[in-house]
Amino acid sequence: MRLVLPLSLAAFVLLVPAAHAQSGAKKTQLVFAVSEGTSGGIDAETARAKYQPLADVLGRAINAEIKVAFVREFSALEKGMKDDQYDLVIARPSDYPARGLRDYRYNFVATAKPDGQCILIVHKDSPIKKVADLKGKTFIFPEKKAYMTRFCRAELRDQGILIDNEAVSYVREQGAIPFSIENRISDVGGIASYSGAYAQWIKGEHRVLHQSKAQPYMPLVASPRVTTEQVGKMQQALNELAGSAAGGQILKRVGITGFVTTEEGRLRKLLEWLGV
Repeated sequence: MRLVLPLSLAAFVLLVPAAHAQSGAKKTQLVFAVSEGTSGGIDAETARAKYQPLADVLGRAINAEIKVAFVREFSALEKGMKDDQYDLVIARPSDYPARGLRDYRYNFVATAKPDGQCILIVHKDSPIKKVADLKGKTFIFPEKKAYMTRFCRAELRDQGILIDNEAVSYVREQGAIPFSIENRISDVGGIASYSGAYAQWIKGEHRVLHQSKAQPYMPLVASPRVTTEQVGKMQQALNELAGSAAGGQILKRVGITGFVTTEEGRLRKLLEWLGV
């Protein structure tokens, strides 16, 4: 004898598998590590508010849920990459994402625009006119192991000035460097082009002696778990950001003008130039 179900019950039986399959299709969850270094001065809550819109753009591109994780200490950032705790990493000290490529099998996604530079500043009345005049002068830089200090050292090395042969002071905060120059405590200071110290310096009647060669700024790299296809989709999304008002606001929030997804080679050469 053939069993005939009522129409409503038959429809329910047919719909259950489809509904079950749909509810089980959860988005992949990824961790997006963010670091801004000593010149950033932000906390975890500020970092999430600043970078989550960007994370959401990347998440939509690859159908994933991406959550921002603020990493304050550089040692924790590097350990996290080494232990493969982060799916994505963006960092303003560019040497850490560069280490991710070189040492921890991370893959290149993008760098930000504009590039980063070491800015050498002097007092407005200083007799120093060119980089060659810096031999025998007093220097002030961020902490000895800081990225921008290594950046400035490499630039000065290329210009014929060996910092190991000069009198150098180091400070924890870049904001102390302009104070030292204005008060003639040091002859020349090195600060980052993307730092608040530089932004304040160029607002006044101050002198910039030299701007270094440009190097990749705030790179974004992806864990080996992130597929080549996913990297490509994220790169496309990043390239499209500057083309819309909403995307422009996301870039402005992060403090950049756009992303470059075609210059992996420059980032891979960074550590060699720095000598680390």
